[in-house]
Order: sequence, then structure tokens, then C-alpha cells
Amino acid sequence: MSEAEIVFRSEGLTKVYETGGGQVFALSGVDLELYGGELTVLLGPSGSGKSTLLNILGGLDHASEGRVWFRDLELTGLGDRGLTRFRRDHVGFVFQFYNLVPSLTARENVQLVTDIARHPMSPEEALDRVGLSHRMDHFPAELSGGEQQRVAIARAVAKRPEVLLCDEPTGALDSQTGIQVLEVLKQINQELGTSTVVITHAAAIRKIAHRVIWFQDGRIARIEANETRLEPGDIAW
Repeated sequence: MSEAEIVFRSEGLTKVYETGGGQVFALSGVDLELYGGELTVLLGPSGSGKSTLLNILGGLDHASEGRVWFRDLELTGLGDRGLTRFRRDHVGFVFQFYNLVPSLTARENVQLVTDIARHPMSPEEALDRVGLSHRMDHFPAELSGGEQQRVAIARAVAKRPEVLLCDEPTGALDSQTGIQVLEVLKQINQELGTSTVVITHAAAIRKIAHRVIWFQDGRIARIEANETRLEPGDIAW
């Protein structure tokens, strides 16, 4: 991991939602840097701003105030079309729920992305990277939850994104299956150098990260660096 390369940077990042009772600040002036090749874990209670931050970094949502850059590209200066192009070319997403197309096989679900990406790996290579070569022609209903999540990861990494943004990727899984998914994410980060951000409620997961960013009430409460990182299988859940 090279800390010299800043992949994401935010200044005064603020997100306000208008409600019947007034304004709700999901983010309140967040200043942040994320580095190339880094695996970062975002921790904090529900409503602390983690998912809002991820959505803005990934170009899925607009900031109310402040500025965000992806390398030299100012995301807060882009319209919807520019953000769509940014997502397509640079970002892979993994969510808590797998969002696979039930009528398509694992291979065909991944191919949805490889057909439109600029420099994709093949669906077969992507599924091999997540350990599912033997399940390529199975439909989602024939796969376990962990296998479906690994298909979702394969779909996300098949376009060779520079960043992989994961919102509660183990949230719907038991601990043993969650470990398998974390092993895949760590492997992708190490082997492909993909900058990876993982939101989780499971504090123990922080021990696999290079850095841990704790959120509270729409702000960064503190940032910790792990001098020694654990393997996912060594985490005490």
C-alpha cells in the first residue's frame, strides 16, 4: 500500500436531508483521505453517516455542501451523466443484499458488467477469483447466501475497478460464511491492488483493515491504523 497516492479526498463534506421536522445532517463537515491499495473499514452505529459517505464517494448521491475528489476529478462538480460515467469506469459496489438476477446463471450475472466495461476480465476469471469456477452455470436459487455474495463480488471486480465499495457485505451472513467473503475481499485487495472500503457493524472486522475510521453523528470520531492485521479466519466474532 502506497500512502503517497490519495484516491479519495473530501473537504467539509456535508449531506442534509429535509424532513417534516426540519433538517437532518447525515454528514457534518467530513474531511477525509483514502489511499491507493488500502483496505479501510468504516465503523459506527446506524445513522452515523457511513452509508451516506459511501454513496457520495461512489457517485450514487450528491453532497449538500463541501467537495469530493477521486484523484484529480472533482465528483462534486459532476452532473448525473458524469457520475454515471465515473461509476461505470472506476467503481465496483458490493451491498448487503446480493441483487443478482434470478433468471441468470452466475456467469451471466457477471457478464452483465463485463459486456459494458472498458477493460474487463472474463466472467470465468472473475468467478475463479472468488472460488466459484465450479458454480458458474448455477442460478442464484441454487447457491448459498455466501456463494451469492461471492458472485456479487465477482460481478463488481470483473470490470477491474480501481475502488471497491462494500456496504455491510457480511451483514446477511453467518460468521463462518462471512469469513469466506472477507477472505475474498482481502485477496482482491492484495492481488489486484483494488482500494477497498468496507462498512460493517461488526467491530471485530476492523482487525483485517489497514485503517479503521470510526463515525459518530455524521462526523469522523477517530481514525486508527492497524500495525498488525489479522486474517479473517483469526477474527473472534
